[in-house]
Amino acid sequence: MKSVGIVRKVDNLGRIVIPIELRKKFDIEIADSMEIYTDDNCIILKKYEPSCIFCGDANDIFRFNGRNICRNCAKAMMGYIND
Repeated sequence: MKSVGIVRKVDNLGRIVIPIELRKKFDIEIADSMEIYTDDNCIILKKYEPSCIFCGDANDIFRFNGRNICRNCAKAMMGYIND
């Protein structure tokens, strides 16, 4: 993990500001969703990008019954059903 040398204080609502330089670098726009998870003793913030529930691919995704599925997995399922 690389340190960028930026320190921010947590406000009384538990918020921090992500510096504009980091938002530009990681293409984070206003109202983008962020994933928050932990790894050992670290808190990780990552721009949320929906991915396929089967293969994890984030390209060519559509929603089906509230789930994200890529076109390749949908085609594979149709082939399985038609066999």
